[in-house]
Amino acid sequence: MEGQALYYAALAGSILLGVCAQILLKTGADRAGAAWLPQFVSPFTIGGLVVYAVAFFFYIVALRRIPLSLAFPAVSVSYFVVALAAHYLWGEPFGWAQFAGLVLIGAGIAMLHQG
Repeated sequence: MEGQALYYAALAGSILLGVCAQILLKTGADRAGAAWLPQFVSPFTIGGLVVYAVAFFFYIVALRRIPLSLAFPAVSVSYFVVALAAHYLWGEPFGWAQFAGLVLIGAGIAMLHQG
């Protein structure tokens, strides 16, 4: 597992950066108002795309040693963090339905990582 630690750290970094990118993209969208063009040239949107590019690099590193059948579902962990961030930052709904859905996703990730 010691040799794998770097690759799992890269996967975790990719997931965390993906969450940050989502938050930046949402912020760019919200601050643009009704117009489309300002959203695409917003520093938040551009920053989100740059952060996604860095996340992509970390993900590629992780895939060198982590099977895709484990790495890709693990990215679903970001759903938890993004849903909570959206609730606390923008007041988006987070009720029992969202909670139950996230629990099911988490159970699926746990099952995949058992084997």
